[in-house]
Amino acid sequence: MKAVIPAAGFGTRFLPATKSQPKEMLPVYDKPIIQYTIEEAVASGIDDILIITGRNKRSIEDHFDKSYELEQTLQKAGKDRVLKEVRKITDLVDVCYVRQKEQNGLGDAILQAENHIGDEQFAVLLGDTITKSKTPCTKQLIDVYSRFEKPTLSLKEISTDKLNKYGIVGGSQIEPNLYKINHLIEKPKIDEAPSNLAMVGRYILTPDIFDKIKETEPGVDGEVQLTDALTKLDEVYGVLFEGKTFNIATRFDWLKASIEFGLEDAERDELIQYMKTFID
Repeated sequence: MKAVIPAAGFGTRFLPATKSQPKEMLPVYDKPIIQYTIEEAVASGIDDILIITGRNKRSIEDHFDKSYELEQTLQKAGKDRVLKEVRKITDLVDVCYVRQKEQNGLGDAILQAENHIGDEQFAVLLGDTITKSKTPCTKQLIDVYSRFEKPTLSLKEISTDKLNKYGIVGGSQIEPNLYKINHLIEKPKIDEAPSNLAMVGRYILTPDIFDKIKETEPGVDGEVQLTDALTKLDEVYGVLFEGKTFNIATRFDWLKASIEFGLEDAERDELIQYMKTFID
């Protein structure tokens, strides 16, 4: 299966940090956000990735490309462990790129992948969302897709005060953690939300989504929303994701994710001691 990773946004909530570098390249502890996303795709069995980029996104391409000068420097310095990590990034997977020339929304970004995807089903992983679980989130979706062969979305339960920040779905539960979806709405008002189940940036889509996107008029924020295109499909399933999601939407989201991943490091004691200084 191929995967598409939209990463063309401006990251305005992170300015000035994102003035000259992509939001997706901001480090969460010791890796760029988008590297976590690609590692999830690879762990899910995907070996062909297309990243949708835009202006000022060349550092994404450089990160996953081979750096001969850096590798030679590390090798001469005897820094074998670091050299291994650097080469691991390059060897992860084959990555292709296409530009979204105008910022017209997530639906439009995915439409840029049509020529690369062709008539195959494909995964979509948002480039600013990290998931953590025993079974990768995308793999959980692939397993459900293999049963129904219909578009499948990752869901999580959210609090009422956050309903207007996500695409929200409604539907009937057909199995534990599995829903057949009959209602999707992008960033609804609290009293218009059909449930507290939010889409969290992982999808398995079928190629007919491209025609549905072309039929979709701009919606919330004046953009072509993937959520609106999904409402035009006959059958959609949702999987209540078993794991944790980090939606890096704000500076505090980014900081909290960095702390959590830092606490998993074998050398976390120094971080823990530092955090205790704010409590004592």
